[in-house]
Amino acid sequence: MVSKQTEIVATYFEKSDAQDPSLAELFTDDLELYFPKFGVGKGKMAFMELGGGFVKAVASIAHRRDEFLVIEQGDHVVVEGTTFGKGQNGKEWSGGETSGGRFCSVFHFRETADGPKICRMHIYLDPDYTGDNTSGFLWGEDRPSW
Repeated sequence: MVSKQTEIVATYFEKSDAQDPSLAELFTDDLELYFPKFGVGKGKMAFMELGGGFVKAVASIAHRRDEFLVIEQGDHVVVEGTTFGKGQNGKEWSGGETSGGRFCSVFHFRETADGPKICRMHIYLDPDYTGDNTSGFLWGEDRPSW
């Protein structure tokens, strides 16, 4: 049986892939958000700021929702998975085949008058989806080409 929290997380990824503006309704007003290179943000406006910056780098993105590893414990749901898409530079990535596109997201829920909502979402990934930032990594241009 799937919990209400896991259903909300599934809705989050569906709305995210569809770029549905109602996505923010899944969050509490005081949401705490973490995304690499963005840092920690507070509130729905931080989520909107992250989204605005995200579209400057990413032309399209989709999550392989049917392949997710989902772990739920108490008020938390953790999702590990992959994405595929295209950067604004036209370069494509596919998690599991390219260096970019793997992620792990941790959702924390709080009960509200409208039911459970996401009050904390920390996303862990390499935001260099297309692998263009070779100078910022340990082996620079000599990185493996798996």
